[in-house]
Amino acid sequence: MRRDAATCGGCLVSAVGAVGAVWVWAASDRTQRHLGNEFENNGQDFGAFFLELPLVVVGGAVVPGLVYALGAWLLTRGRRSGAPRGSEFHA
Repeated sequence: MRRDAATCGGCLVSAVGAVGAVWVWAASDRTQRHLGNEFENNGQDFGAFFLELPLVVVGGAVVPGLVYALGAWLLTRGRRSGAPRGSEFHA
């Protein structure tokens, strides 16, 4: 796998993961309850919004990116077993 393709794929997976995590978080009953989906917006809790949303975005971007990186590493690990160790500049 070429490095540019792997990098682009990792960024794409992280972006989709972040958007998907925010979508699932926003659609949950708990979030709707905290953001005022009750009668006359009783029970609004924007603390949950300001605390949870950044964590959801970061978690949604980091976890799929790490899983993708682990998969890419496992797939390319077997191909590199015959390659010489170290770089060409070190003896």
